[in-house]
Amino acid sequence: MSIKILLVEDHKIVREGTRQLLGQSLDMEVIGEASDGMDAIQQAAELHPDVIVMDVRLPRLNGIEATRTITSRFPEIRVLILSAYDDDSYIFPLLEAGAGGYLLKTASGAELAEAIRQVHAGQKALAPLITAKLVNRLGGRGSYRAAGMLEGLTDREMEVLRAVAHGQPNKAIASALEISTQTVQVHLRNIFAKLGVDSRSQAVAYAIRHGWITLEAADE
Repeated sequence: MSIKILLVEDHKIVREGTRQLLGQSLDMEVIGEASDGMDAIQQAAELHPDVIVMDVRLPRLNGIEATRTITSRFPEIRVLILSAYDDDSYIFPLLEAGAGGYLLKTASGAELAEAIRQVHAGQKALAPLITAKLVNRLGGRGSYRAAGMLEGLTDREMEVLRAVAHGQPNKAIASALEISTQTVQVHLRNIFAKLGVDSRSQAVAYAIRHGWITLEAADE
């Protein structure tokens, strides 16, 4: 029996290319396509696919929220993330939301097909870079965590916070770290949530109190 697949991607040309690649696998059948997170949830309910291949950055509802909703409502449906982004701010929330795998768009058609088979079988399918990040996180490396925090800050979040302490605006931070301004905003939201603060100045003050950033560094 073929693995029934729902493709969720806002770029039509990428959906078409992915459909063609999967069409080469005799054990797979693409039964539907969605261009945003809301449509993905609706089609999951109507089509009952075995595996959803989901992008992260989607209109109306992002891949994180769509994944969380789908895995909660339809636990029998597996979700495989296929993204161009390897940022911690996407990876860990998606895995926590119930994604069964995380693949980068640099993967080959054969790698994508094999990842779908693994996820369908209930196994984790992770790109090597994602696996390395997960091992580092589980090993506690690069995590800044104070008493009362459920989850520590990642190395990248600390890079953003240090740049904020230096007074850099989002655009300058994005340029320095070679990420988008939207990704900077995602990092800041995650930082604020983890620290329980509401502003950049409060986040910097928190980091200074816990010795993550020195007063000299903040004054540079």
